[in-house]
Amino acid sequence: MGILLLAFLIAGVLVIMLNYLGVLPNGASNWYLLGGLGMIFVGFAMATRYH
Repeated sequence: MGILLLAFLIAGVLVIMLNYLGVLPNGASNWYLLGGLGMIFVGFAMATRYH
């Protein structure tokens, strides 16, 4: 569970960074930002329930 938690956090940050760099398909988009923030939110939600 710890690896999945870190994967969501890191993937969310990467998606946001790549969006601002314009590397993702279709250029910069608000949907990529929402997806990245959603992944970060899931990572934090998992972190609060991790024992």
